[in-house]
Parts: sequence; C-alpha cells; structure tokens
Amino acid sequence: ADRHREKPGKAVLGSGFVGRPRAPERCLFRGQVSVLYFARSAELAGLRCETLSVPREITSLQLWEEIVKVHPRLAVIRDQVIFAVRQEYVLLGDQLLVLQPGDEVAIIPPISGG
Repeated sequence: ADRHREKPGKAVLGSGFVGRPRAPERCLFRGQVSVLYFARSAELAGLRCETLSVPREITSLQLWEEIVKVHPRLAVIRDQVIFAVRQEYVLLGDQLLVLQPGDEVAIIPPISGG
C-alpha cells in the first residue's frame, strides 16, 4: 500500500527525473480543480473562473494542454503564461503536480505596463 502522502497546501514539483511507472489507476483518477483566469487569459477564455476535471497527477504542461482543449484561444499566450497552484508559482514544463480536489490553479499571463 502506498502510504506516501503529500503535505496539504504545497505544490509537488518534480525534478524531471522519471522514476518507476505509476499504477494506471492512479494516473487515471481525476479530480475537480478551480481554474482562475486573470487579465488576458480571462479575456481569451471568456470567463474568470470555472471548475475542471483533470488527472490528479499531471505535469504543468499537460495541465495547460487540458485547459487549452477547453479554451483553444488561450494557446496564443502559451509562451508567456505561468500558473499558480495553491498560490505557488509553477512554470510550464515537466514538473509533476499532485492535485487535490478543490485546489486552485491560477492562469497568469504577463502584465503589461510601463
């Protein structure tokens, strides 16, 4: 039995190391997360927040791809966007996120200004 639990309130970021394959049932488990859209991402998505069903264990890039499937117009900001998962910044890439039901994922595009 897997007794390893993540600390609540902390994003779990992988180092890029690929270890032992996970059991398929863990990979397929989906949970509801709140996605918050700010600035340009809210304009492109057409809303400020929603609840999405996503795999509990997912890389930040895969999570972005799941969101873009729902809102294809967001693809134009891919190279500038960052996430905040449970209020911690996460760059798009191969970082593993272990999401809990009800977690907040914020989509934060660059803020223009002078």
